[in-house]
Amino acid sequence: MAIAMITYGQVTWVDIQQPTKEDIQFLRSRYDFHPLDLEDCLSRIERPKIDEYEAYAFMVMHFPLFDRQRQITRPSEVDFFIGADYLVTLHDGVLKPLLRLFDACREDEQARAQHMSKGAGRLLYSILDRLADSVFPMLDKIGAHLRWIEEEMFTENMREIVHRISFVRRDIIAMRRIVRPQLSVVLALEHSEFPFMPEGLDVYWGDVADAFARARDVLDDYREVINGLADTSDSITSYRINDVMRTLTVISVIMLPLTLLSGLYGMNVPLPLASYSWSFSLVLGIMIAIAVAMLWVFRRRGWL
Repeated sequence: MAIAMITYGQVTWVDIQQPTKEDIQFLRSRYDFHPLDLEDCLSRIERPKIDEYEAYAFMVMHFPLFDRQRQITRPSEVDFFIGADYLVTLHDGVLKPLLRLFDACREDEQARAQHMSKGAGRLLYSILDRLADSVFPMLDKIGAHLRWIEEEMFTENMREIVHRISFVRRDIIAMRRIVRPQLSVVLALEHSEFPFMPEGLDVYWGDVADAFARARDVLDDYREVINGLADTSDSITSYRINDVMRTLTVISVIMLPLTLLSGLYGMNVPLPLASYSWSFSLVLGIMIAIAVAMLWVFRRRGWL
């Protein structure tokens, strides 16, 4: 069991990392939670939601976490049970803002007074506020990648640019999938009236909702930017491929009459001027003249 508790005044914060069946049994014996909510705590595929009851509310939320090994942002689930005098958090123990806040409240009297003295609702706000703010440094990194792509777009390093565009686009899609559903949960928290929480918390929930709304808007802007950069990259790549194909086509067209002429004079049959010693030089001169003439025509028409 990985259960840790902090009590300050009338508020108790129960934090459970990587919950097990034994941890759920502990919550079942200590609190009157609905069995379906307790089952959801063991499931890692729950969608963000909020369930309201007379004595408590149950929330499932996801927060972005960058997986350095896979180079993609993945969701980290946090489950909340909030009542009049308690807050229960269940998570996988990898979200640093949540871990730091719990450690600060456990070790520092001033931190406990700041975050836990005004009720469980204000403690929940402190957690959500820190987790929401942790999204923006991740967005700044994506923005830095976009700026690098913009600066390097017209260089010769197209292979790296296409590779970076693919990774950034995948990361933006993953971030949008995580961030957007959280806004509806926080808005539901803002617009609901809970009898076990004091009034006046609407402003705090609105502050968290604004943070998620800003993150959503930034991600929407990033999606438009990366789509535009991808289109530009495709256009540049297509132009360079066409340029190479045009050069190869010109070479092939020039070689066609030369190959025909050399093939004729390579046949074992009597041909005009074949008996003269200077015939090879003549044929070679004709081939050079044909190549030069074709190059002049292509250049005049702007094909080269």
